[in-house]
Amino acid sequence: MSVGLFVTKPVEPSPHVDAGEPVEGSLEGEGSLKRTLTATQLVLLGIGAVIGAGIFVLTGHAAAAHAGPAIVLSFVFAGVACAFAGLCYAEFAALLPVSGSAYSYSYATLGEIVAWFIGWNLVLEYLFAASTVAVGWSSYFNSFLGSFGMALPASLATAPLNVVDGKLVHTGGFFNLPAVAIVAAVATIGYYGIKQSAIANTIIVTIKVVVILMFVAFSIQYVNPDNWVPFIPESQGPGKFGYDGIVRGAAVVFFAYIGFDAVSTAAGEAKNPQRDMPIGILGSLAICTVVYIIVSAVLTGMLPYNLLGTPKPVATALEAYPTLTWLKHIVELGAIAGLSSVILVMLMGQPRIFFAMAQDGLIPKMFAKVHPKHHTPHVGTIFVGVVAALLAGFLPISFLGDLVSMGTLLAFATVSAGVLILRKTQPNLPRPFRVPMAIIICPLGVITCLYLFWQPFAENWHVMTGWTVIGFVIYGLYGYRHSRLRRQG
Repeated sequence: MSVGLFVTKPVEPSPHVDAGEPVEGSLEGEGSLKRTLTATQLVLLGIGAVIGAGIFVLTGHAAAAHAGPAIVLSFVFAGVACAFAGLCYAEFAALLPVSGSAYSYSYATLGEIVAWFIGWNLVLEYLFAASTVAVGWSSYFNSFLGSFGMALPASLATAPLNVVDGKLVHTGGFFNLPAVAIVAAVATIGYYGIKQSAIANTIIVTIKVVVILMFVAFSIQYVNPDNWVPFIPESQGPGKFGYDGIVRGAAVVFFAYIGFDAVSTAAGEAKNPQRDMPIGILGSLAICTVVYIIVSAVLTGMLPYNLLGTPKPVATALEAYPTLTWLKHIVELGAIAGLSSVILVMLMGQPRIFFAMAQDGLIPKMFAKVHPKHHTPHVGTIFVGVVAALLAGFLPISFLGDLVSMGTLLAFATVSAGVLILRKTQPNLPRPFRVPMAIIICPLGVITCLYLFWQPFAENWHVMTGWTVIGFVIYGLYGYRHSRLRRQG
């Protein structure tokens, strides 16, 4: 039985593909998704997912609760860890241009049981990410309405549950209506096609990048260097300020970097994946890291870090300066658009992971169905949209964000290890992109990601353990018996 659990999926060099044509990927059975995405669109997909939640939502929480002004260093730490993992993703995505991201890479290198574990954690990553960002979107949307005296009552814009001292407590809210509505709207776009989603994402990314540049340009004059002193506040306990706080902050904002993972899930729809996937992954990562560092420095310079712990920290900072009220309205619109693109990319990624897992027989076949007209995994898109909407409507942002970071970090660590394993087991495979100094980069990717994983896990171990147990029960009852690879063997 142990041999069967660790059976690996055969890897075949990916063939040349013609743009726009449905072709078979490098893993057997993937032949229904249409290849329409260019390198530029892949970079924009990455930016669409990466620039959004980190700036508009999580920066303030991480600064106020963990790192203080040193949140800048948290972004650097998280960016370095992502760079290691991003190089490994780029090698895999060029070698295996298929849907499924880290799940597919793990199946080819570490075996089915590990692939299931990673796939189950990718569900945690994407599903909860869409919900987390939707909660932040709701805060900016309601703040914008409030500027014109039309804000929704708190009972319809607040989740009924919150986390206080590690326990779920009732807030008095009924459910988060705007969060549910945006998930439903974005899932509808994803249902109709990858090309339509990419076009919508391009428009939204353009808007939010312009808004972010405006924020930096007009707000930098209000930066008070005194707000950066002390740059690293004294430790006030585990995970709060000091070096430990910087690391804990890096684990929180790591959520913001999952965009390049989302790029890899679209590999099955890239026109020239061998060339375009590394460009999409590494290009989006480099651009976004620089933007995050600049914005977090400006944000913590405008307002003392302890005042930024809100779901809308950028708007909160601008509210302190009446002369920037006009910019606050523009930023709120930019955040509404920008967070929409993050939700869009997340809701594109998860159905495609389900698509890969269903083709392998590990989850029900309905998730492998592709719409005959729109060429999208429509059943998975509907399912993910419904579940994400429910999570966004009833759970708080801090709880959701920690779970996303944990799932992401485990996936990144696994991919980093997988590159070295595949180099050893199949050294002759053609690799259009190779990780430089892999013997150093890959272990560093594993170590940094697992180190950051431990930060939120120490507080949420019971949730993570429960999620893992549920996943293995599903695998034991369904996936193990229906595995396509094992049944063929």
